[in-house]
This record gives sequence, structure tokens and C-alpha cells, in this order.
Amino acid sequence: MSASSAFNDEKGGSSSVGEPEYGHDPASGGIFSSDYKRHDDLKEMLDSNKDSLKLEAMKRIVAMIARGKNASDLFPAVVKNVACKNIEVKKLVYVYLVRYAEEQQDLALLSISTFQRGLKDPNQLIRASALRVLSSIRVTIIVPIMMLAIKEAASDMSPYVRKTAAHAIPKLYSLDPEQKDQLIEVIEKLLADKTTLVAGSVVMAFEEVCPERIDLIHKNYRKLCNLLIDVEEWGQVVIINMLTRYARTQFLNPNINESLLEEGGGDKTFYGSDDDEDEDEEEKEKKVEAVMAKRKPYVMDPDHRLLLRNTKPLLQSRNAAVVMAVAQLYFHLAPKAEVGVIAKALVRLLRSHSEVQYVVLQNVATMTIKRRGMFEPYLKSFYIRSTDPTQIKILKLEVLTNLANETNISTILREFQTYIKSMDKDFVAATIQAIGRCATNIGEVRDTCLNGLVQLLSNRDELVVAESVVVIKKLLQMQPEKHSDIIKHMAKLTDNIQVPMARASILWLIGEYCEHVPKIAPDVLRKMAKSFTNEEDIVKLQILNLAAKLYLTNSKQTKLLTQYVLNLAKYDQNYDIRDRARFIRQLIVPTEKSGALSKYAKKLFLALKPAPVLESPFKDRDHFQLGSLSHLLNAKAGGYQELPDWPEAAPDPSVRNVEVPEWTKCSSREKRKEKKVEKPFYSDSEGESGPTESADSESYSSGSESGSGSGESGSGSESEESEEASESGEEEDEKEKKMKKKKDFKKPVQESESEQSSEEEERKRARKSKQRKSDSESESEDEQSDSESSESESEDSESEVEVKKKKKTMESKAPPKPVKKDNKKEKKEMSLLDLDDFEPAPSPQVTPVNAFLSNSLVTDLEGLSLSDSVLSPTATSPCSGLKSYELLHRITGEGLSVEYCFSRQPFGADGNMVAVQMQFTNSAAADAKNLHMEDVKLQSGMRVKEFLEIELLPAGESATAVMGIDFCDSTQAANFQLCTHTRKFFVSIQPPVGELMKPFFMTENEFKKEQGQLMGMNEITEKLTLDEKCRNEHAIVQKVATAANLSRVPCGSDKECRFAGKTVTSGSLVLVTVATKEEGGAQLTVNCEKMVIGTMLVKDILLALTQ
Repeated sequence: MSASSAFNDEKGGSSSVGEPEYGHDPASGGIFSSDYKRHDDLKEMLDSNKDSLKLEAMKRIVAMIARGKNASDLFPAVVKNVACKNIEVKKLVYVYLVRYAEEQQDLALLSISTFQRGLKDPNQLIRASALRVLSSIRVTIIVPIMMLAIKEAASDMSPYVRKTAAHAIPKLYSLDPEQKDQLIEVIEKLLADKTTLVAGSVVMAFEEVCPERIDLIHKNYRKLCNLLIDVEEWGQVVIINMLTRYARTQFLNPNINESLLEEGGGDKTFYGSDDDEDEDEEEKEKKVEAVMAKRKPYVMDPDHRLLLRNTKPLLQSRNAAVVMAVAQLYFHLAPKAEVGVIAKALVRLLRSHSEVQYVVLQNVATMTIKRRGMFEPYLKSFYIRSTDPTQIKILKLEVLTNLANETNISTILREFQTYIKSMDKDFVAATIQAIGRCATNIGEVRDTCLNGLVQLLSNRDELVVAESVVVIKKLLQMQPEKHSDIIKHMAKLTDNIQVPMARASILWLIGEYCEHVPKIAPDVLRKMAKSFTNEEDIVKLQILNLAAKLYLTNSKQTKLLTQYVLNLAKYDQNYDIRDRARFIRQLIVPTEKSGALSKYAKKLFLALKPAPVLESPFKDRDHFQLGSLSHLLNAKAGGYQELPDWPEAAPDPSVRNVEVPEWTKCSSREKRKEKKVEKPFYSDSEGESGPTESADSESYSSGSESGSGSGESGSGSESEESEEASESGEEEDEKEKKMKKKKDFKKPVQESESEQSSEEEERKRARKSKQRKSDSESESEDEQSDSESSESESEDSESEVEVKKKKKTMESKAPPKPVKKDNKKEKKEMSLLDLDDFEPAPSPQVTPVNAFLSNSLVTDLEGLSLSDSVLSPTATSPCSGLKSYELLHRITGEGLSVEYCFSRQPFGADGNMVAVQMQFTNSAAADAKNLHMEDVKLQSGMRVKEFLEIELLPAGESATAVMGIDFCDSTQAANFQLCTHTRKFFVSIQPPVGELMKPFFMTENEFKKEQGQLMGMNEITEKLTLDEKCRNEHAIVQKVATAANLSRVPCGSDKECRFAGKTVTSGSLVLVTVATKEEGGAQLTVNCEKMVIGTMLVKDILLALTQ
């Protein structure tokens, strides 16, 4: 029977003799039928010899399972096909078995040998599916088989199978907890895995099986931090939560000094009397001194900084759970000054589904209690929409109330006035309570709030009135003597208000302040005595209290009324009321039997009571980890792990150091080259030793690159080395000479932690460099190409070059020397000679660079014998003046203004950095001192070389400085603090995409050849109409050169303009062609290895040409 005939029979409803009859269900298209006969047909199809029928049957069965239909009675028929040769059928059989193996354990056990064979299958999906089915059979007898399968899968070549092994670990642990020790060994092995696919799953297994074994994480900590960005989303959530707990046990509290101050300089106790103040003054001072003595200068552990820096980009994740996980990590681990970054990300999540909003708002409400300032700029994001569900509205109200302060309270109260008109009664009640909380927290608006609430008492809606009464009662307790007229007004409401809580509140108020309303109180008691039997229990209790208080203060008028009420209460159905009546009678009506307490009856009933403190229900929730189910429920959920307290002394950070393999310590460059060829894709130096070295040898706070950054720059320089290796034998002879010179002229390798000592050494070297210039030239070339092997060496050479450059420009401010063409091949790197030629003398004004050829043109021209006429197009200047950007406005900077431009010149010895020229202008009356950078915050892989500190900038004068930034071929901003001797300003430099390039000279043939290799997805073409002023060749060249730092490529056609360049960091080619057509039409083509850069560049050039 063929599959097609089966389909025809099914659709037709009739069938020929001997063929199975298919159930007819037009609504489900024949696949999702609930007809019971169908299962017999499916069994026949599964028993068939044809794979096509088996496949069709399995598809239908899996579709049934997806619809939630029970297909368990097909288990025997399906399990027979587990040994099927057809791989598609086999996959679907395994999907079915994973679902039903637990229910049909006996039948599944019969096929256990097939699953074991499946574990050896050449297809990774089959191996993984077999392990998944095996771990789904919940029978203790096969635990040893499962254990063996997991151990084998943990060593599998395929990361997907290793991931499945990690998933099987918790299943086996729940089946047999005695296997814990063996499973921990497997977890330890999988934790060392360098693939992102496995990382999330093994950390989940770690959390399920042995969360207390923190020691397993030490060696893998830096690797997990660096892999985090590439792990799948749910793996990121698990890893971030685990690393939050890890960091709380391994690092010191970054806010320890602030918390000490809060404890020491706290306010006096609530009941502290004024007389004790003088005596306590000295003690307070001593306490503060003791606290100050306890304070230690806090230095953040580089690994702590690594975690914060590598999780920050995940705040832009599309997955709300990842953003929430990073937010809780920052809240629990980051210094107070840095926590603010999470606010924007959390506010972004408020545009998501209501379920996500609910969870996010719960966490925001908790955060706003301790860190109110964080969310104040986003106040309007918490305004309530009419379409919001009630629970979301109430949570937003909570946040708005927490954010209320003297400056924004008027705005918030106006908003609250609108909310009171809502049709949602629960929401209105919550709004009135929020107004009450604002009034208690901010004394200035207390009277305004009270007057507003009193106006609500005339509202038609009983619920609004009732809630207002309850809130007014709490507010009046703060200043009752001022508001006797409000108490009178509320006494009149007893006739109309029927809500028990409101009636009880009015009665309590009248009883408590009966002395302020002596005429009205007895009358209220009279009315209440009439309706006593019909009142709710809560109201009856307050009537008893009112009667007792009036009896004690005004017994003439109320003695009989009180006795009447007490008699009624004596026979009430509720035992609370009966007990209260007996108690009050004995207390206020003295008899022979009554004890000594009756003397103090007045003090007992009319004692001064402290006003209630209206607190947020989220006040104490932060002891649960934010984002957890326990925090959401405000109760400890099963499986919740407490967030550990910070340690008092920092544990040993060396436990996270990973041993560097021997080969990375080779001194000879040739040996290292050989090793690099053999190095696997995720090498130890990239995955582990890179981060380790950078973490140990560099201070992160100064903005040096992270482990992953060093890995990237390393790969760039590796490719350079491989180019060098393929060059001629003459090159190698030159290298040997350089190596000899290097041995003669050794320098101490220093770490970049103490800048003062390094500056002194730089000065000494600068003096030596005059005498031995040729040596230092060749050495700096060596060091530059050697940058990936030792970061500190490259920093030395960089600083040395800067000092030499500075001295040279100070001594002879000569014009730039003409560039000589040379036939000798050299490395494509900038030598010191080139630097001196191209670095302008430091002057207070930003000098345009139109006098020069494009930056790296000198080295690119070498070895080419082209005529001047061919070269002339390349000498076109980028633009007549460089575009300046404002870094700091003089108003913000209190007189100090800073502008910057991208000078399009090489920066020092580091070819991967973009030179940024900064002009400081001091418009203030006072001198600015010690202008420098601090607290550099960069995306992963980016680096910054800070400008030299400007010690003094007199009033009215300007100064220029140059800094280098390695943007890592991205337009992400470099954020840092610009500091003077008194102030710090947060600033950021964001490059246009055109400034991430350097010119690259090519012939027309080379251009066409490279363009041919960068087709398809690497080519972007746009049609445009040129602006009238931009229709000649010169104007087009000018406009393109303004938009991007590219060099002109010679072109035979006068209707085409070609440009070429390379990205500064990775050296990826960027080719631009502008082909003009008739009537101002044109076509722009950009070919670039990096598609993102290509797309952004097209936009910028289009803008330049059409404006």
C-alpha cells in the first residue's frame, strides 16, 4: 500500500478491501483526528515494510502528542521501530520515546540494548536522542548503564551530545542521589569544556546537584565570564544567577564604606529624648571616628570587574529573563555609582507583555526603596495606562510612591488625581493609600493631601469615601489638634457610610480625640447604641472602645449609654465582643472586686499613641535574590538558595588563576609561530590564559582591555605574523639583525599599575633614544609586531614613542619631510620615521590634515614604481577642515569646554588605535588643574590610551591633547570621566563609521580583483540622485573623503570614482565605488568583509552625497 493511496482513502472516506480504513475528520485536516479506529491504522502503518509509511505514521503520532492527545497505547508498535535504518523515522521514534518512556518503563526496558547501540551511532542527533531516552527511563536497575552512558557522552566529540549529557545528570541524580560523587566528577569535566553550547547546561546541572561546591567554579570563572555573551539565552540566565552567588562569597562588598557610615552616623532612636542629646554628642563623635578608622581604601578585584563588564552588554538582550538576571547581578554586586545602568534596560522591558511587566515591576518596586535615584529620570515610564491590568496598575503606583520626593511630588499628585476617577475600584483604593503614603513621607504636602482626601469624602462612590476615611485617620494621628473640624465633618458621615472599616475608623478617631469634639462624641455614641446589634464585629469593637473612652472623660452624659452598650455586648454572638465587654466593665466601672488596674484605666485607654508608619510592602523583600520566585511570592520557594553575605576579608584570588601551558612561554618568535599553526580554535591562551594574564597584570579600572579583547587583538596580529612568515628570505635576514640588536638593548618589562615609576623610566629611555636612535627604531618595529605576546611590552614601546615624538616636536618644529619612494620591501607597519613625519606639532588649534597624504600611504607606496600622474588622484585631501564634535559644553563643564576631532593620523606605535585630537578651552575665571581621565568604561575588546595629564590650563587659554582609542571596528561609545582637580564629568566619544578606517593604496586591477572576491552578501548597492553642487568628480571625491577616511584609487573611466581603505583594528578591506549616470543619477557600491560596517558606511556616504 503506498502513502499516496493511504492519503486518497483518508480523504475519500471509503477504502478497498484489505486496506486499513482511516478516520475522517475534516476539521483537523486528517492529521489530528480523535477517531479511535485511527490507532489501529497507525499500528498497521508502523508494522509496514515501507519507510515512507512508517515516517508518515510517526509524523501523525508526534502531531497528536503536540495537540495534547494521548498516544501511549501505540508504545509497543513504536518501540519496535527503534532499530529502523531510516534516520528520519529513528529521530521521530526517539522523540516519542522521550515522552512516554517514563510511563511505559517495562516495554522501554526491552529496547535498552537498542538505545545502547544508538549511543555509538555515527549521527550525533541519534547519539543524543538515545541518551535522552535512556535518562528518561526512571528505573533504578539501569542506573549503572545510565552512569556509563553519561560518562561516555561527556567525552563525545560533538558538543551537542556533551550538552545532552549535562541535561541527563540532574535526571540521574534525582533517580539515585547516591551517585552524587561520580556525577560531580562528570560535572567537573564538563565545566572545563570550552564550547558555549555546553556551558549553560553544565552550570544548570551544577546548580541542581552540587551548588555548594564553589571550588569547582574557581578555575572556570574567567572562562565562564568571557563565554557568557555567546551562550544561549537560558544558559545565560543560569550562569548569571550562579555567578551572582559565587561573587558574593569571593569578593568584598564594593559599598562597604558607605554601609559603615550609615551604621555609625545613624539617626537617634525613635523614642530618644531631647535631654540626652548633649550627653550623647560625644559618644556619637567617638562612634563616627571608630567607623572612619574601620574604613579601608576599597580596591575592586579585577575578577569582580570582569564579571560586571562582561554582563553589561547583555542588558540589551531581547530576552527579558537575561536582562532581569543582569539587573539583579548589578543590584547585588555593583558599586552604587554603577548600578544606574540597569534602570534604562528595565524600563525598556515595561513595553513587553503584562506577565513580564508584572515581574519587572515587582523587582523595580524593591529596588526603588534603596536606590530611588536610579529610576527618577524615568518617572513618566511608570505612569499608568487605562489598558493596564489592575495588578500592573497597583505595582506602578507602588513605584511612583517610592519615587516621590519634594521636587516631583506635585507632578505625582496631579497624576494621582486623575487615577481617582478610574472605574477600577481596587485601583482607586490603592491610589488613595498611595496619597496617604506620600503625605506621611513628605511633610510639605501633608495638608494638601489631607484637604484633597476630605474633598473625596463627598464622593458618590462609597468605596472611595471609605478608603479616604481610613487614610485620613492615619494622617490625623500626626497632628490631631489642628484638624478638629475634619473630625467633626467625619462624625457626620456615620449616617451615610456603610463600609465597616470606614465606620470603625471614624469611631476610633472620635473616641481617641473626644476631647477635641466634646459635644459631638456623645451624640455619635447614642446613634451607634441604636444600631449596635446590626453592626459588623469590627464596628462593634470600636463602639465599645468609644463608650469606654467617653465614660472616662465625660461620665455625666454617657454613663447610662455605656452601661447599655456593655449589656448588649455581654450577650453578643461573637466571643471576642463578649470578652471585650467583660474586660472593659471590670476596668472602667470600679467595684469592690476590681483590682488595682482600674486606677490606671484612663492611662490605658487614652495613652498617647505613636502615629502609624505607612511603609511599602516591598520594604524587606530585598533579602530574597531579585528575580527569583521567592522574591515574587515574598516567601521561600522550594529549591531556593539564599544569597550569601559578603565576606569580611577577601578570599585568596589566586585560586582563579589557570596555569599557562608551557608553549606560550617560548621566548623565540619562530617557535611561537610554529605552535600557533597547531593551536586549536578555542586555544588555552584565548579561552583561559588570556583573561588570566590580563586580569592579573592589569588594573581594570584604568580601562585596559579585557581577556576577550586581548584575544581578539591577538588574532589580528597573528594574521600579520603569518603574512610576515610568507615574505622573502631578505626579510628574514633583516629580522635576524633586529633580534641581535634587541639582545644588545634589553629593557625591563614593567606592568602598567604604577604610572609614576613608568614615567621616570620613560624619561631615561627618551635620553638614551637620542644617542641610539637607529636601535630604538628597529626595536619599536619589533615590539609593535610582537604586541600579542606581551601587552606590557607594547605599552612600553607606545609610551617610549610618545616621549620621543614629544621631544622631537619640541626641539625642531620643522615642516614635514617629503616622502621618498623606495624599491626595498618592508613590513606593512609604521616606523618611527613615518611617525615623526606625520605627527603635527602640538598647537592650541586643531590643524587640518589636507597637506598630507593619507595615513598609511607611505608604507603602502613603498615598492611601487608608479608615475606622478598616476599617483596624483590619491593625494586628494580628506577635507579642508576636520569636523569637530562637542565632548563637554562649557555650561556643563563650569567654564571648561572640550571639543574633539578624529585627526586621521596614526597614533603612536599602535596601529589599531584611532587618534582623537582634543581641544580644551578654559572660559572660567579660575585656572583648571590636573586635567586627566578616570573610570574608563569600554565594551569588550576596546582599548584606550589616555592623553598625558594637563597639569595647568590657565583661565582664557586653550590646550590640545591626543588620545588613542581602539574601537575594535565598532561604533560603540568609549565612556570615561574627564577630571579636573575639583570636578568629574561623565563624557563619551562615539566614532562615525568612516573614522574606523585607514586609507589603503591599490592599483585599478587590484581593486577589481578584490571587488570580485567581495560579492554577494558583502556587496551593498544603492541608487541615488546627486545634489546639484555634487555632480563633478572633484565634489564627489571631496564628499566621500569627508564621510570616510579612504584613499582614491586610480580609475580609467571618468564616470567612476573608486576609493579603498581598511578597518583600523582588523584590517578588513573596504571598497567604495561611485558610478555617475545621466541627469545627476548615480550608483553607490560598497564592498566590505564586515557587513555591518558596510551597511552603516552606505548610509553615511549617501547622506554626504545627497545633501
